Amino acid sequence: MSARKREGNRPGRRVMAQNRSTPAQREELLARLSYVGSAHHKRRPGDYGFQPPTNPRATKDLCDAKGQRPILAAEAAQLFADGIRRGMFSAPTANGLPKYVWGVDTHGDVYEAKTRPELEAEYHGYRLGDDESDMRRYVIEEWNRR
Repeated sequence: MSARKREGNRPGRRVMAQNRSTPAQREELLARLSYVGSAHHKRRPGDYGFQPPTNPRATKDLCDAKGQRPILAAEAAQLFADGIRRGMFSAPTANGLPKYVWGVDTHGDVYEAKTRPELEAEYHGYRLGDDESDMRRYVIEEWNRR
């Protein structure tokens, strides 16, 4: 579990309305973005090729925390792509790119990918934990609608 409580009302952390993008626009967006992961969210490096292999931070959620299955790079990239194709991303920022992308795996776990302004089109992600039950429910409802 995360060392900090993240649940809250952040207006920018909402899924953009599905009718604000077409399938073709989502494919164009996907071609511009990439999922790279982050060693800050890993206990087990898997096949990401991080240097150093892991560098977990106490303030970061781990996507492979104790008792959770590890997510390899191909699955993470597929969750990211599926999220974009379903329109599961936040409204674009000033650079025209969404800050957040959400995905849901076959086990019903919710993942959030996020970028930083200095990295623009490169995203890293993490599983949403118990401290974000409202956000998890919200993402799953939207995922099932799309």
